[in-house]
Parts: sequence; C-alpha cells; structure tokens
Amino acid sequence: MARLKKEAGAAAVQEPQPPFAEKNQEKPGRESEMEPRPRYQAPLYRAAGKLDGKVALVTGGDSGIGRAVAVLYAREGADVAFSYLPQEKTDALTTQQEVQSHGRRALLLEGDLTDASFCRHVVERTVAELGRLDVVVNNAAYQNSQETPEDLSDEQWDHTFHTNIYAYFRVAKAALPHLGRGGAIINTGSITALRGSEHLLDYSATKGAILAFTKSLARMVLDRGIRVNCVAPGPVWTPLNPADTPASEAAHFGEQTPMGRPAQPEEIAPAYVYFASEADSSYVTGEVLTLLGGETTGG
Repeated sequence: MARLKKEAGAAAVQEPQPPFAEKNQEKPGRESEMEPRPRYQAPLYRAAGKLDGKVALVTGGDSGIGRAVAVLYAREGADVAFSYLPQEKTDALTTQQEVQSHGRRALLLEGDLTDASFCRHVVERTVAELGRLDVVVNNAAYQNSQETPEDLSDEQWDHTFHTNIYAYFRVAKAALPHLGRGGAIINTGSITALRGSEHLLDYSATKGAILAFTKSLARMVLDRGIRVNCVAPGPVWTPLNPADTPASEAAHFGEQTPMGRPAQPEEIAPAYVYFASEADSSYVTGEVLTLLGGETTGG
C-alpha cells in the first residue's frame, strides 16, 4: 500500500506504507537488499545553493539517513566525504555515484569508527583531499535488540557505546580545529532517547547521551561561532531495522505512528540541511529537532 502526499504545484508522491516484504538481513544491513528500497532522492526538494563551496563529512553515509543527507548536501553545492564499514561497500558506491551526479566530489572512507584512530583519520583525510571542513554529521550507529538486561553482554554494551557516542566525541574533537566560524556539527539522535525502548537498552542510552553531548558541546564552542544541533527522528526506514528485527516485525515497522508508516530518509534529510545552513539556522544551536510522523510530544 502507499499513502499519497501532495504539495501545491507538485505531483503527488507515493510514500511506502506497511506491511512491507517479510525479509531479514544480516547486520549491518544493506540498503540495496531492502524491499521497498529506502527513498533518498527527494524529488520535491528544491536546492538553493545553501552549501555552495562547503565540505561536509558524514559518518555512516553509505545508506539510510546518511545517504539522503549526503545527496541533499551535494545538491546544495557541498563536496561530501563519508565513512562506511567494509561490508557496506556496495551501498557506499551508490552514494558516491549519487553525489558525483550532482557535480560534487565524493570521498569514500572505509573503516570502523569504534577505532579511535579511524575517527581522527576520517577528519584528516577529508581536510587533506577536499581542502577544508565546514560541516560534520555524526550519524553512524549500531543497534542490536535484546529481550532482557541479562541478555545484554558487556561486549555489546561497549560496542554500542563506542559506535554511537565515543565516535561522535572523537570525530567532533578531531574536527573542531578545522571548523571555522559558521561551521556546524549535527548529531543523529533518536526518539528512544526520550521514550526509552524495552528492547534497546544500550542503544537508547547512547541516544540519550547524544542529546546531552549536543547541548553541552554547543555551549562549549559557542564563542568559536560553531553551532551544534541534533536531529532525533522516530522510526525511519533504513537498513538498521530489517537487520535487527524478525521479518514479521520489520514488515510492520512504523505502523504505530499517527501517519501509519515510517519516515523515508528523504523526509528526514532536509532537517540536516537546515542545521548546516547559516542562511537558515545561524541563531540555532544546542537544539534537538524531533521528527515523529504526527506525534506532538517527544516524551
């Protein structure tokens, strides 16, 4: 099934709506194997040169929200570097092609952000090869559902924290010396930070940490003219979900929202343009923007 979305002067867009195909994936999941494919091209979006001449670094830019952000940044005039895991190379090549199709440079950075040296490496290579750094999007994430706290191992707890919050800190710390006035750091949070999740104790805890990290870092770097904000969506149709839930559950992902479906990445990515663009958000820092498909409260 699909739901129609209409805008003045634009053709109706069909948004995929559950139930989806019952199909599981192995972690970390691949966008190329999802049914339906997540949407990232944003046909109704109209670019306005808001990031002309800028360079952005997006972690986890191979798929999902990260890919959609990379594509919109390229359409707004930015060159884009992005990180991905080796298992995600096929998806990463698609993101590269999409960025380049808009006349911008794409720098692929393959590696694991749980490695502190790789966090520094992605920043150093971006600056060395693309010449500068203006926008950092901390987006890469790991999640692995567990039924009870006893099922959650110390090893998983550490891996989730090292991916979802240690890497955010390390990438931001490495980037700060290169970000001038007008620079932006944008973190990907989640509604689980505000509501919790009965199956995602470690993931939700890291997302809560990201909210506090965002607000604290924003205050620390305010006098440098660098803005720090967070996008905290509800359910979004990305590879994280079919790779972490039974096929029968993944098929109904997002049905609980008032809109009756998960967001598509292309519907979330414009929020990252807003936070990256001085024209739009020069007076905005330390904010958390929740995108919840019709819910009116975050908690």
